[in-house]
Amino acid sequence: MNNIMLDLETMGKGSNAAIVSIGAVFFNPLTGELGEQFYERIWLESAAKYGELDASTVVWWLGQSDEARAEINHDQSLSLPNALSAFSEFIEKNVPLFSATRVWGNGCTFDNVIIANAYKQLKLQKPWSYAGDMDVRTIVELGRKLLNFDPKKDMPFKGEKHNALADAIHQAKYVSAIYQKLAEATHREVEAA
Repeated sequence: MNNIMLDLETMGKGSNAAIVSIGAVFFNPLTGELGEQFYERIWLESAAKYGELDASTVVWWLGQSDEARAEINHDQSLSLPNALSAFSEFIEKNVPLFSATRVWGNGCTFDNVIIANAYKQLKLQKPWSYAGDMDVRTIVELGRKLLNFDPKKDMPFKGEKHNALADAIHQAKYVSAIYQKLAEATHREVEAA
């Protein structure tokens, strides 16, 4: 597997938002199979040192469930540099070929951009190439418009919402469902031609 679903929980909405947790799961979009998982919490102090906080996001977090809020500043949190290093090791252990890595994020300006900026600020090598950035929102739009299919809205969520790993797993599942429907539709068109 070389596709990774990434989800970040942050204290901001901008491209340099403070990252408070990283969740990721390897997946095969053609089969829906899930693989190795990654989850690290980041100390809020470290997140704020390297990223930007905005008041509206902090207020939003205050309105989330006790379970979701408990993941922020958890006693097993890491510094941002240590969490990014651990994430790089996770990817490199599972996908030895740098150029083959595909990292899916929710929005072309959110997860992937925020984590790339964090790597850059810390002068760490991002463990995938620019060509490996994949966008969840685009495939969701394709499912909605081309197939009238919306598992993002219709698929039941398992786990705690706004937990980066639970969110990443859910996103991998609905992206795979759309990907498979697109593959089926393409296959039918090829056979009909």
